[in-house]
Amino acid sequence: MADPSSYRPKPGQIPDSPGVYRFRDDHRRVIYVGKAKSLRQRLANYFQDLAGLHPRTRTMVTTAASVEWTVVSTEVEALQLEYSWIKEYDPRFNVKYRDDKSYPFLAVTLNEEFPRVQVMRGAKKKGVRYFGPYGHAWAIRETVDLMLRVFPVRTCSTGVFKNAARTGRPCLLGYIGKCSAPCVGRVTPEEHRELAEEFCDFMAGRTGTYIRRLEQRMTDAAEEMEYEKAGRLRDDIGALRRAMEKNAVVLADATDADLIAVAEDELEAAVQIFHVRGGRVRGQRGWVTDKVEAVETAGLVEHALQQLYGEESGDAVPKEVLVPALPEDAEAVTQWLSERRGSQVSLRIPQRGDKKDLMATVGRNAQQSLVLHKTKRASDLTTRSRALEEIAEALGLDSAPLRIECFDISHLQGDDVVASMVVFEDGLARKGEYRRFQIKTFEGQDDVRSMHEVIGRRFRRYLQEKERTGEWPEQPEQPDDSEPAGPLDQPGREDDGRPKRFAYPPQLVVVDGGQPQVAAAKRALDELGIDDVAVCGLAKRLEEVWVPGESDPVVLPRSSEGLYLLQRVRDEAHRFAITYQRAKRAKRVRSSPLDDVPGLGESRKQSLIKHFGSVKKLRQATIDQICEVPGVGRKTAESVVVAFAKAAPAAPAVNTATGEIMEDNGGSTHD
Repeated sequence: MADPSSYRPKPGQIPDSPGVYRFRDDHRRVIYVGKAKSLRQRLANYFQDLAGLHPRTRTMVTTAASVEWTVVSTEVEALQLEYSWIKEYDPRFNVKYRDDKSYPFLAVTLNEEFPRVQVMRGAKKKGVRYFGPYGHAWAIRETVDLMLRVFPVRTCSTGVFKNAARTGRPCLLGYIGKCSAPCVGRVTPEEHRELAEEFCDFMAGRTGTYIRRLEQRMTDAAEEMEYEKAGRLRDDIGALRRAMEKNAVVLADATDADLIAVAEDELEAAVQIFHVRGGRVRGQRGWVTDKVEAVETAGLVEHALQQLYGEESGDAVPKEVLVPALPEDAEAVTQWLSERRGSQVSLRIPQRGDKKDLMATVGRNAQQSLVLHKTKRASDLTTRSRALEEIAEALGLDSAPLRIECFDISHLQGDDVVASMVVFEDGLARKGEYRRFQIKTFEGQDDVRSMHEVIGRRFRRYLQEKERTGEWPEQPEQPDDSEPAGPLDQPGREDDGRPKRFAYPPQLVVVDGGQPQVAAAKRALDELGIDDVAVCGLAKRLEEVWVPGESDPVVLPRSSEGLYLLQRVRDEAHRFAITYQRAKRAKRVRSSPLDDVPGLGESRKQSLIKHFGSVKKLRQATIDQICEVPGVGRKTAESVVVAFAKAAPAAPAVNTATGEIMEDNGGSTHD
């Protein structure tokens, strides 16, 4: 690893102007490319104290052996040069979106004498009109098959076209009316081009006028008793409507827009794009990337725009590009997109209406894509085995930790403090063994004390189970100091038929936190005399792994499967803890004085509230008025009034005979 100070440029060497910079390693390979409004200010950020850098940035600058830059005149030029260099050098520390397929487009070759409709992939060609992209090629072919009835444009290859012209016989589509057969002169080149342009107009969203024109022609033909012609027009209209139904309208006014959403965590990000043309979703695509560099959502959006439009032809850039966060140099990016399109492009965050709703849908797709990617990665047996081996090697364990337990503390500003314990065996979650805890030994917020208490309680129970005779009871006892997972997380008994217990010790305990939490967990184990369970902590901000007694963390490689597994375990513990904490808070908020009335069940509570319309009106009611509720006697009514009086801030005296609340001064009464 290189010392960044060894290749740091001298003061005054770096110009204070826009430009693009490259970091190279000791083999002169470009490992990172970046751009900046001010090269001097941006590069100075890389040559500060290493402890203050993000771990991924720190790895990059210590891997590099030199830095060089190129000055440009504008930020737009910097954006273009950055993209060109990223494509040329493929730097290992830049964000790379892994597109799992080349998405197909519906293309109309207007640059030919007889335009052809076909499926195209790859780089865009000048003079070709593109629609899409589509998720699958068969979706294009279905749409085209419906529309050829109305717009019989050529779809055959050059070889087939020339052969038909030579023999004077059209292909099968020409015989069945799905091609106008320009190859044999049934239509002139001008007439065929007009058909192709009408096809493009319809695909671009200008559908209403054309269908109304066909409907008028159908009506005229029927009035003139040309029923065969009217029937054909009717079928044409039906075919066009079916083609339109395949792409439901989502935005009004025939909007052309691309919507880009990002779902991310500390290590990976998923990008989803919806292509809306003519107000309809014409295509969808997505990428997943490792976050090799320290990049925020705005940076991910900028990289996605470069990836999406860097090699596209100008007509592939829509009028509107909607994003979840604007890039840092939003004006420069907008200008670059406008230059690519040849006209003004709007780059913005949708704030309201249909576009905001559709953006939320794109966001859900991005989140689902990220979850699916992680699920596939976690379900691979080879990957899980490698992850466990990497953890064992990094922590110096004798063997792979086949059972991992992770603990997390959750609270809201010190209230409703709870903890969670999640269990992973062989790299997979065992939700039936999850446990949740309430902090009992003290009040308030103290994550370190809470972690010490929870670890102690869990392993104290383990020692108790260990001392038992080993006979499994028919119905397992639940520990007094913890709660089992809720019904959504508890499928029942173990796969082998044995009850779930605290009797199984983990090989590794992971805590959510840094040195203090790790020390607290280790102290709890030492106090119980347990020395065969390893402990580590995962600090969320920098994804550093802390072990007891060490002043420096263990830094696993960013691409490490072991780090990925630890992160997944930690995130699951956090999810389970915060779910329990929110449930407790919601239950506390929903509580009412009626809960303290003896003998008043849920059914009669609802009857009381329904009768009076609200808890507030019930609070103001007298005993006689409460007795009017079916099923409520006088004794219960008196208990209700007393319960509300006790819950009142001043807790005034209550006249149980009348249900009236007495004033403190002994004077008049009021309801």
